[in-house]
Amino acid sequence: MKAIRIHTYGGSEALVYEDAPRPEITDDEVLIKVHAAAVNPSDWKVRAGYFQTMVALPLPLTLGFDLSGVVTAIGKDVTSVAVGDAVYGNSNLMRQGAYAEYAALSVTEVARKPTTIDHVAAAAVPAAGLTAWQALEASGLQAGQTILIHGAAGGVGTFAVQFALAKGARVLGTASANNAAFLHELGVAEVIDYTATRFEDVAHDVDVVLDTIGGEVLERSWAVLRPGGTLVTIAGQVDPAAAEARGVRGIFVMTAPNAGAQLTEIAALIDAGSVQPVVSTILPLAEARAAHEFSESGHTRGKIVLRVVEEGEFA
Repeated sequence: MKAIRIHTYGGSEALVYEDAPRPEITDDEVLIKVHAAAVNPSDWKVRAGYFQTMVALPLPLTLGFDLSGVVTAIGKDVTSVAVGDAVYGNSNLMRQGAYAEYAALSVTEVARKPTTIDHVAAAAVPAAGLTAWQALEASGLQAGQTILIHGAAGGVGTFAVQFALAKGARVLGTASANNAAFLHELGVAEVIDYTATRFEDVAHDVDVVLDTIGGEVLERSWAVLRPGGTLVTIAGQVDPAAAEARGVRGIFVMTAPNAGAQLTEIAALIDAGSVQPVVSTILPLAEARAAHEFSESGHTRGKIVLRVVEEGEFA
């Protein structure tokens, strides 16, 4: 099979489009013929070696977490999906990744694909969708509350906006001016152009802040919370003393794996028309280098997806 692999850590030139062995599955895994795989910032961070001191990944390594495709084989203990099912999921790099024609995933990492979207759109959901879902769950956001989402036009941000709206919340978002109209169409009540306005001069007494940026954005975000409010970040460490001093909560969320049940809930929202994946760029698998370079620019709207199978039908 063809795959995008790295044999050493480095820049985008480390990505190699080449032949690789088709993965074998264990008793609790499924083999998926990959139709599309999404690109996430975590992909190029793995490629660059940011995590090599924390996790001993096997080299050569097939990159990629997000995929959508069709089950071609199942382990003997698998009962929740069958051969021929269209599924989507979030792969585990210890078993090789999603930038390939075939991928092996634990059955707990997949769910049936939403029926109303194609594989390209479905591949854009798992990592960003689960991150947004789990961050909002941790925040305790309720109907009628106000949330400020940093990076609202990004991969996680676009899902967080839609999930928050589905909960009945009022959404504020930071983004560049060229994304303002897009975010208003998505349902954001107020878009704050971070290049022209300091968000803390505009947003006050919000119930929840979701930070996808980190750094000084995280530190400045404490000031916009109401007493008892919650700051959730996926991009930095929370200072407990800073939270306590302000009478608020601070939570760092790392996306939990094995979240097939949550993917099923997200699929239901998509099929109900409440949530729509946002895909800005579609490239063939062989052009993964260009996809990584675009992702590293930090100015993408929604998601970048690698198409593995050329097709026009929903499946």
